[in-house]
Amino acid sequence: MAGSDLHKAISQTAKRLGLCLVAGLPLVAATGSADAARLSNAVAVFSGIDKITGRITTFDVYIGETVQFGALQVTPRVCYSRDDTEAQKITTFVEVEEITLDRKIRRIFTGWMFADSPGLNAVEHPVYDVWLQSCKATSELPPPDTAQKR
Repeated sequence: MAGSDLHKAISQTAKRLGLCLVAGLPLVAATGSADAARLSNAVAVFSGIDKITGRITTFDVYIGETVQFGALQVTPRVCYSRDDTEAQKITTFVEVEEITLDRKIRRIFTGWMFADSPGLNAVEHPVYDVWLQSCKATSELPPPDTAQKR
C-alpha cells in the first residue's frame, strides 16, 4: 500500500472509531472528556508538623468547620476529588489563621492546596506546617452537629 493510501485508510479507520489523527502523530482518543467531574467531599484530611517536637499529626476537618492545630485554626471551604476511574486530583480551598501570643487571630493563609503537590501552597509557619492529604465523604469523627447534641 502506498504512503498516501495507508494514510487514507488510517484516517478512515480513525473516524469510524471516533479517533483523530493529528499531523501524522499517533492516534489519540477524542471521545473522552478533557475535564473529569469533580466530586465534592464532606471532609478534608490534613497533616501538620510541630517543628519543635517533630511530631506529625493527621486530622480530619469537616467542610466549613474549624479545627485547631497548635496555634493554627484550619477551616476548609471545599474539598474536591475525582471518582476512582480518573487520575486523582485532590484540592481544597482553605483558610488558616494563627492565634498570636497576645490572643489575636491573624489570617496567615487563604487559598488552594493540592494533595499531589504538598510543597505548593502548604501553610508554612515558624512552628507549624500544614498540608492537604486527601478528601473523603465521611469521617470516623461525628459531624459537628451530632457532636454538640450528645
